[in-house]
Amino acid sequence: MTTANVEPLFVGLDVGGSSMKAGVVDDTGRPLSAVSLPTEAHRGQDFGLERMCETIRAAVRQAGVSMEQISAVGVATPGLMDIPGGLILDPMNLKPWRNVPVRRHVAETFGLPTAFQNDANAAAYGEFWAGAGRGARSMVLFTLGTGVGGGIIVAGGEGGYIVEGEHSHGAEVGHIKIEMTNPRECECGRFGCLEAYASATAVVKRTQEALADDGGRSALHGLMRSGKELTSREVFTASDAGDELAGRIVEETALYLAIGAMNLMHVIDPDLIVFGGGMIAAGDGFLNRIRAHVRRLAFVVPAERTRIVYAQLGADAGFIGAAACGRRLVKQ
Repeated sequence: MTTANVEPLFVGLDVGGSSMKAGVVDDTGRPLSAVSLPTEAHRGQDFGLERMCETIRAAVRQAGVSMEQISAVGVATPGLMDIPGGLILDPMNLKPWRNVPVRRHVAETFGLPTAFQNDANAAAYGEFWAGAGRGARSMVLFTLGTGVGGGIIVAGGEGGYIVEGEHSHGAEVGHIKIEMTNPRECECGRFGCLEAYASATAVVKRTQEALADDGGRSALHGLMRSGKELTSREVFTASDAGDELAGRIVEETALYLAIGAMNLMHVIDPDLIVFGGGMIAAGDGFLNRIRAHVRRLAFVVPAERTRIVYAQLGADAGFIGAAACGRRLVKQ
């Protein structure tokens, strides 16, 4: 067992619709291993629970340690959940799972303190503890991918406080309403959400709509005629090359994200805003556009003092943050 003379180790598990990733993390947030196994949600939740434990064991083996050296476990999952109860309720991307007792199963299997958290909250906490937010007192994370997710960490005790919300629905930053006059429909079924405007999926949809009306002037028409898939990366690349239509889409996307950031800045006044996910491959030019719009939109003092940066941990943020949640169970 871990003693006062041995550095404590923690395991984090990040469960996704297609795969789950686990790693052993030391007391500073440094990953000692990273293992990914297919989720295979269609095989049912009992199989899924065992696959979680299998992934945790594989991460421990890869790190070259034993389960006896692990102080705590953290598990992060997507979907509707009851965080205090440790349950996945009805996850859209983990069908046909319902009311899955994740925390209890993992805790009983390993006999270790086990934390349970929303995957986006865990990613935010990972960045806060060991990534772009290291040293900050409060932080908002926006993850830019197929959708827009994220998390909020505010000052409170050692290590900050994850905003989970009373009903486990806190920090749904992708569903801030940014347009209600003629709102776009979001994948959540509501209208006007940030996700409907600024996710990678939304960038592609907005570009396709613009291409239908531009009379064939954009270079992106050639891409479409070649049969290649239009992606957000192609839109950003065309913008960098001077394509007017793509440039307008990118500028508008930066504005939408700045509106989301400004709203959170005016509500909680964080030390730091972090953007993560696949779209940050767009580079510093895109981040500078967001910053410029924030300076124009936000109150003067937070606009000047709130740092706006890219995430640092990439796809490891989820399991590192889950491990950090486990760590809090034994380090407070």
